[in-house]
Amino acid sequence: MAINELLTEIASALLSSDVNIHYINNLRNAVKTQCTLQMDSEMGSANLRKIIQKTVVDELTAMLSSDKKPYEFTRGKSNVVMFVGLQGSGKTTTCTKFAYHYMKKGWRVGVVCADTFRAGAFTQLQMNAAKIKCPFFGHQNETDPVKIAEEGVDYFRKNNYEIIIVDTSGRHKQETALFDEMIQV
Repeated sequence: MAINELLTEIASALLSSDVNIHYINNLRNAVKTQCTLQMDSEMGSANLRKIIQKTVVDELTAMLSSDKKPYEFTRGKSNVVMFVGLQGSGKTTTCTKFAYHYMKKGWRVGVVCADTFRAGAFTQLQMNAAKIKCPFFGHQNETDPVKIAEEGVDYFRKNNYEIIIVDTSGRHKQETALFDEMIQV
């Protein structure tokens, strides 16, 4: 049946993108159910491809949707944001873009470099912060990211910064020490 072939192709694409197998199985089951119901009600499979596409989009959207509202920063209060992600995913660059976005909106923003793992992280964030004229905190020779993060956040809190962005070391699933470090930070 065409549904199974398409779902196998979709499942392969999702698996290659590291989507959890549990979510993929839920998606497959939901799409099969919805397609069967829609095909029965429409009496035919002339529009099978369109039905499958619409159902996949609807199910993916439902899977990624949440009832939770995003965190809203509070003016006049210190809001700390920690960037965590895979190695090479662009955290340091995104920290700078995030800082610049909120600086343009009139927020007092500071960035903290707690990435002690990657050799050029300190210099990269320091230079990026200088380009956008954003206050920067970091220690080039300190090896404890928890200490750097604590000192940086304390420094910016004492100086009444509203958004404090902490850049952390990149992670990948084999480094449990980095995940423990992230929890400590």
